[in-house]
Amino acid sequence: MKIKICGLNPTRDVQTCIDLNVHFLGFVFYDKSPRNTDLKEINVLKKYNPKASHYVSVCVDPTNNFIQKYILGNFEYIQLHGVETTERVKEIKKMGIKIIKSIKVKEQKDIYLYKDYEDIADLILFDSTSMQKSQSIPKDLLSILPKGEKFGLAGAINLENILEYSQLGFNFLDLSSGLERENLKGYKDHLKIKNFINKINELKN
Repeated sequence: MKIKICGLNPTRDVQTCIDLNVHFLGFVFYDKSPRNTDLKEINVLKKYNPKASHYVSVCVDPTNNFIQKYILGNFEYIQLHGVETTERVKEIKKMGIKIIKSIKVKEQKDIYLYKDYEDIADLILFDSTSMQKSQSIPKDLLSILPKGEKFGLAGAINLENILEYSQLGFNFLDLSSGLERENLKGYKDHLKIKNFINKINELKN
């Protein structure tokens, strides 16, 4: 199982995640988010040796200009959280970057939207409809989500429920608020990150 930690700060959090072999390191580019990345800090990422980690830019309906100016050459993946059509995703893919397409799931019919992107995106991430609140996908829908190497799950995952989520059969799990300091959005708690990764390693063994 691979882990993605989202909403990281380029100066505070990256080295910790690299040292813990976190597979996907996510950086949010969304002005309304308390986890929004300062564009001036993108160059900081080049100071690290990512080793086995992969940088992911998390965007909402990004323009070509934004992608070309800030994303290409700095990130291996772009995670699309907007209402990007299949044609738009194809267009972005042709720019030479790997795609993670987020599918927001509130009811059963939302699940099948993944079929529109399955042949284009490198990974499909099922997430709750809440952009900033820690909210999970309804539990009655979890069992019918498609599983396998191409699919991941996000939404209110933390140390307390990781055993349950790890048994669902997803290739990767995406965390953000569950690894933050209490009542302090956007600030990752490095002890929580370490404890979580240690728990994941225990479950693997």
